Amino acid sequence: MALGGNQSSGVTEFILAGVPNLNNTKEELFSVFLLVYLLTLTGNVLIVGVVGADTRLQTPMYFFLGNLSCLEILLTSVIIPKMLSNFLSRQHTISFAACIAQFYFYFFLGASEFLLLAVMSVDRYLAICHPLHYPLLMNGTVCFRVALACWMGGLLPVLGPTVAVALLPFCEQDAVVQHFFCDSGPLLRLACTNTKKLEETDFILASLVIVSSLMITAASYGRIVLAVLRIPSASGRQKAFSTCTSHLMVVTLFYGSAIFLYVRPSQSGSVDTNWAVTVVTTFVTPLLNPFIYALRNERVKEALKDMFRKVVEGLWGDLLLAKSFNKKIMR
Repeated sequence: MALGGNQSSGVTEFILAGVPNLNNTKEELFSVFLLVYLLTLTGNVLIVGVVGADTRLQTPMYFFLGNLSCLEILLTSVIIPKMLSNFLSRQHTISFAACIAQFYFYFFLGASEFLLLAVMSVDRYLAICHPLHYPLLMNGTVCFRVALACWMGGLLPVLGPTVAVALLPFCEQDAVVQHFFCDSGPLLRLACTNTKKLEETDFILASLVIVSSLMITAASYGRIVLAVLRIPSASGRQKAFSTCTSHLMVVTLFYGSAIFLYVRPSQSGSVDTNWAVTVVTTFVTPLLNPFIYALRNERVKEALKDMFRKVVEGLWGDLLLAKSFNKKIMR
């Protein structure tokens, strides 16, 4: 029975419609999305590992970058494994509890990422516009508390709408979610009751999180641009801009797709094309994050080279030790 459902025929599972118009391309899409998922995990895990292991990267910018990579790992893992399994199975079902859990963690992690992107823009503003006060303003304690606030800022506000969705009565005969995961619009469309108030609540919450964080980000980069334009030398301006261009690329993709999907009064009325835009937030942005930050940043590249060199040297040393041990045994 669905939680709180007053109907005797409450659903116990949903059917995920998946990506529309697949025809005979399921195997090819499975291979593509699996490769993207593995690359996303590998890239973000490498960033988390190198930021935690290399002392040269123990700065606020890389601390927040490590948190962003953690969010990307979790966000993609909430959506993509189930999507991949549905490519290879005939039954695209998901239990009611798993659907609600997927709904909650997707929006919790997404909201946390918006807040973290805003914090990262403020961090760049302080580093560029207030370099003398930056070490004091963004010390270790402050960074930890701010990062924790970002995680909690996504964790708590999403709880209420999730409970409200879980308590909705759903029609068993219409339990097909027109998406590849349990998104808000497609779920509300299946409810056997008027969901206008819930849609309005979702719109208000999404607007508060997305628009407020976007305004903070825009204000921070506006001040950065003004400050950089005052730098007399061209090389100085280029160096200042290079520290935040990668962040701007990620922000543009993430905010653009999210505003299209969620900052509108009614989400359930136009869900047929949402899956294509959702691919940006669940596949493209998490994949690009590690490559944008790592390949465009010399300090990260140097740290990765040193980490790989240490790993290879450690494996080679273990191999030589094993050979020496085997020779002693043979004697």
